[in-house]
Amino acid sequence: MKILICGCGDIGETLARELSAAGYDLTLMDSNPQVLESGINRYDVMAIQGNCASMDALQRAGVKKSKLLIACTGSDELNLLCCMTARSLNPRIHTIARIRDPEYLEQAYAMRDAFGISLTFNPEQDAATELERLIKYPGFLTRESFMGGRAELAELRVEEGSRMCNVALSHLDSIVRTRVLVCVVLRDGEAIIPDGQFVLREGDRIFVTAAPDDLAIMLKSLDIVKHKARRVMVVGGGAMSYYLAKKLKNSRSIDITIFESDAERCLELSELLPRAAIVHGDDGSLTFLEKEGLAQADALLSLTDTDEQNVIVSLYAESLGVPQVITRLGRLDNSAFIDQLSIGSVVSPGKLCCNTIVRYVRAMKNRDGAAAAIHHIADGQAEAIEFLVDPDTFHCNDPLKKIKIKKNVRIACIARGNEIIIPGGDDYFQEGDNVVVVVNGESTVLELNDIFE
Repeated sequence: MKILICGCGDIGETLARELSAAGYDLTLMDSNPQVLESGINRYDVMAIQGNCASMDALQRAGVKKSKLLIACTGSDELNLLCCMTARSLNPRIHTIARIRDPEYLEQAYAMRDAFGISLTFNPEQDAATELERLIKYPGFLTRESFMGGRAELAELRVEEGSRMCNVALSHLDSIVRTRVLVCVVLRDGEAIIPDGQFVLREGDRIFVTAAPDDLAIMLKSLDIVKHKARRVMVVGGGAMSYYLAKKLKNSRSIDITIFESDAERCLELSELLPRAAIVHGDDGSLTFLEKEGLAQADALLSLTDTDEQNVIVSLYAESLGVPQVITRLGRLDNSAFIDQLSIGSVVSPGKLCCNTIVRYVRAMKNRDGAAAAIHHIADGQAEAIEFLVDPDTFHCNDPLKKIKIKKNVRIACIARGNEIIIPGGDDYFQEGDNVVVVVNGESTVLELNDIFE
């Protein structure tokens, strides 16, 4: 599949990495020759320098033979025009546009046919949705939903003194008092697909599949139930903070305070968010934040545009014992270092929207029988992929213990009607079921039959 990526900023670069690794035929477009040269040197891509909305540049990039165009420049207007121009040159092309302005976003959706847009995304709005989930459902570092919310994949850390320390996975159900499956363990930066003999240890980040109610039982059994936040402090008054405050405005049990160093932005936020407390001050000053009651907060969200400042504020909040700490990470190349620190949950707007786009791309390629949903987990080293079992799927109705499945692949969940099955050796899948498969980067799974030896 030939794909054009228009705009080579953080998101464009991340998409180039993800999609080139998956074997797609990529062409990058940007007006900046330096970023194009960097892309060519790092990834298996072609590059065209030029205006992303120019007919001539798009034709030179091969838009007429492309299946998909992703417009992710820093300009909403340029992204819209890019998609319109591409569709005029190739009426069959799919287009995805990055739109950050809320007014443009609503208009682009309402006029998506006129603009020639298949999908829009807003990194800050997507991140705010994830932040809301983390605040309302504390206890896990991340949570992903499958099968219309009937099954979830959640991440948590094995802390010092946890009842999970030094426990083999085959004995975990007796400790958590419900049926769950640990499908991936991130240990020392490496994603492992474990078997039942695998022993958990302090510092492991584990990814668990279960029904939502069973995840709640697991937290309670492990004595790591956290009360929902009432006093939420947000450092930084950018777009993410604005979208989050809007989402929480109807939650009368949550009091949100936003700290922002720009006085003009504070006035703007005060008008837009009458139910939130907006405080003007040095949002990078730890002394200032402590005087404002940081130690008494239920949740601290560090959401400035500077990763270094976010990490410092979050580390300080952790040292003060703030129950829930969430950190915004802008640059994805910082993630490997950040994961070694104890700063609670990390949310990356770029990573979230890239995951959305990669799922769309995979769905385009696999319309005849494969991925219904794809989630990148374990710092991008593993994927959780949802498939529909169709008449051509091998081994229907065979017990899993009799099926030879490739190394580094795990069937994590089976949905049959309204029933969620966390599978054991005697379980099976049948036509019409939905199956979640977890695979690490050493294996390629494009359709369900790819998991079998």
